[in-house]
Amino acid sequence: MIRRAIGATPRRVTTPSALPLALSMGDPAGCGPQITMAAWKALHADVASAFYVIGWPALYPGVPVEIIASPAEAAAVFPRALPVLPLENARAVTPGKPDPETAAGIIAAITLATDHALAGLAGAVVTNPINKALLYGQGFRFPGHTEFIADLCAPEGEAAPEPVMMLTGGGLRVALATIHMPYAAVPGALADGRLPRIARITHAALKQNFGIPTPRLAFTGLNPHAGEDGTIGREEIEIINPAAAQLRAEGIGISDARPGDTVFAEALAGRFDAVIAMTHDQGLIPVKTLDMWGGVNTTLGLPIIRTSPDHGTAYDAAAAGTVKPDSLIAALHAAREQAAHRARNAA
Repeated sequence: MIRRAIGATPRRVTTPSALPLALSMGDPAGCGPQITMAAWKALHADVASAFYVIGWPALYPGVPVEIIASPAEAAAVFPRALPVLPLENARAVTPGKPDPETAAGIIAAITLATDHALAGLAGAVVTNPINKALLYGQGFRFPGHTEFIADLCAPEGEAAPEPVMMLTGGGLRVALATIHMPYAAVPGALADGRLPRIARITHAALKQNFGIPTPRLAFTGLNPHAGEDGTIGREEIEIINPAAAQLRAEGIGISDARPGDTVFAEALAGRFDAVIAMTHDQGLIPVKTLDMWGGVNTTLGLPIIRTSPDHGTAYDAAAAGTVKPDSLIAALHAAREQAAHRARNAA
């Protein structure tokens, strides 16, 4: 596990909602530094929104910066300066020009932020965007942020918790049954038994992190019109609907497969609290259409809260200085709200 080279396994405690949020620097050549400065400018007057950055102080020339030695110092510093917990081996970077030599620092920032949340030093982890291809030369062997952080959350010698990606934006909450895979591989993936697990994790997170006492979930169909009783495909009949029936028998409120062209409108109308989409694009298209710049990626199923902007490194925008901070600001707000719900549920 990569953490072993950086720090010891932290003790695990419940994190109070008043703790500052830990923000990883992300790829320093991407949009992360610029949206971080913009987020601090937007939020610093509200100490309840306090966060600190784990990264290189020189990345933030557009705002006052104050170096901190521990997360406990962040709230006092936040109203007057961006609190930065510095990492070693800082490098000069040019916006829009990724540098493989920054990979170790990127990984260290994610690892330390996760350690702080697990140890009860931070209320949640918020991650700035990374380019995972840049990290492979430094021992990074995960599909992305989500799987890496899940691995960091695993107690020594135990399997990592199963993470579920949920996107929120435009009034929707959408969890994904499959993420980055060819469409041809989706039916086989859905048949591996994942749907009940994903639904249970989503149901539990809606109660614990979102404050919804009796969540109402919907499965999308995989095929057009949810298969039309098997005439356009049998995945609904053979995989999705049996999973829904099993979950209802366990007391979880969830629909059979609903047509993908109407279920999101049903959710917006209040029929469902969250939709579980069968494919990446099926779930992200409605969220990004409704809220292209303010969407948030939340990882469910972890012992900590983790959110991130729903976009990538945006190298071109970073080079041009035209980045938009909306999604990071929304991710910070979402992390704070989820921490508050989790703290109330733990009380």
